Amino acid sequence: MPESRPTTLGELRASGWTSVPVRQELRRNAVARIRSSEPLFGDVLGYHNTVIPQVENALLAGHDMIMLGERGQAKTRMIRGLVGLLDEWMPIIAGSEINDDPYAPVSAHARALVAEQGDATGIDWVHRSDRYGEKLATPDTSIADLIGEVDPIKVAEGRYLSDELTLHYGLVPRTNRGIFAINELPDLAERIQVGLLNVLEERDVQIRGYKVRLPLDVVLVASANPEDYTNRGRIITPLKDRFGAQIRTHYPLDAGTEMDIVEQEAYLGPGPADATGTADAAGVPGTAGLMVTVPEFMNRIVVALTRAARSSPHVSQRSGVSVRLSISNAETMVANAMRRTLRTGGDHVVPRVTDLDALSSSTAGKVEIETLEEGREAEILQRLVGSAVLSVFKDCVPPDMHRDVVDAFEEDLVVDVGDDVADADYAGLLAQVPALTAPVQVLLAGDEAAESPAMVAAAVELVLEGLHLSKRLNKDAQGPRAQYRSR
Repeated sequence: MPESRPTTLGELRASGWTSVPVRQELRRNAVARIRSSEPLFGDVLGYHNTVIPQVENALLAGHDMIMLGERGQAKTRMIRGLVGLLDEWMPIIAGSEINDDPYAPVSAHARALVAEQGDATGIDWVHRSDRYGEKLATPDTSIADLIGEVDPIKVAEGRYLSDELTLHYGLVPRTNRGIFAINELPDLAERIQVGLLNVLEERDVQIRGYKVRLPLDVVLVASANPEDYTNRGRIITPLKDRFGAQIRTHYPLDAGTEMDIVEQEAYLGPGPADATGTADAAGVPGTAGLMVTVPEFMNRIVVALTRAARSSPHVSQRSGVSVRLSISNAETMVANAMRRTLRTGGDHVVPRVTDLDALSSSTAGKVEIETLEEGREAEILQRLVGSAVLSVFKDCVPPDMHRDVVDAFEEDLVVDVGDDVADADYAGLLAQVPALTAPVQVLLAGDEAAESPAMVAAAVELVLEGLHLSKRLNKDAQGPRAQYRSR
């Protein structure tokens, strides 16, 4: 709150403050961001050359927007991020329910107050975070929720029904001079969508049979899922026509961007700086003394699994495969690695291929299997995981290193892996099978913790599983354990 802020209408006039429509305010602040090369949404990745330019155009044009895209494409995050383009503080008539402009009040209460008190009218200051309203569209949403309704309490206090002061304003008027968002707009009943027509075109609201017209200054932003947009519900044509910009979002175009999103959004446990305290970075007790390191190739496997699901004919693509799948799978993978490390008495948590078996719980609710494939969910998931591991193995381990490892297994070598196999056992395997050293070093190149037995164990498991999936080694799985042997 500014310390020397005006507290009356007269002081506000003397200060030189000018009132501008919210669209001009957004445009002015967007221009400053663009000119200084400051990102419009600092925590939204992968849209720099695709979606963000469309949003900037809509802001500069002063358009209402509808963001169309599958689940997990940062639509709501971008909508909420628009609040940062509003001025930090804004003056309103003191006590106003709908953020009345001190120079041009629209509500009966504010008009009467200014007429009575003139320049002595009190001024309140509203922070930009309070100038944002949001409603998740549901079939039971009513006009009263969005626009307003008669307040029976005010009627009981003695006011006449014809008195404008008996009205209780809805969410849209209460966001006057701000941004109002409707999530999943197609789920809003069509008769309720009609109530938004005036807001978008004539910029006013009309409540029941009252002769009251409130010229609102609101930027309306909506989100919609294409599947809902065409099947479960629809946006009525007159309403869709009133949105100035329809912006299509998308999933990350490359695996690197999706990995960056996972690293930004997922909680992957305490790192070196958190390992000595009594609580980890998220304030969760009980992990003191543990350090979590996630090898790059394990994060790549998680992302490759998601991308494989997006192209799988066995997975329904109508509602998409969200980036949240990558985030949840990364967190589950680390959680299983932490549980395994705690049981074996270690202190360095490093996920490995063995931990990928735990991803069924975090994947089941985020992918929809095609109807014809019902009953084969576990098999389909196993295939997706296998294809992800194989693709990362082929990308990371040069083919000329495969032959020596396979030859070592020709001498009746058998290697056990599993939850109960200690990290040190994998480190000892390198001395037994020198051919594993080269691919392990390639996988761990540039990693500060490359000498850690836990990191070595993760790299060894990827090499063995990759050779198995390449049909160079056999694998016998029995419960939590598996054995690799020559074919």
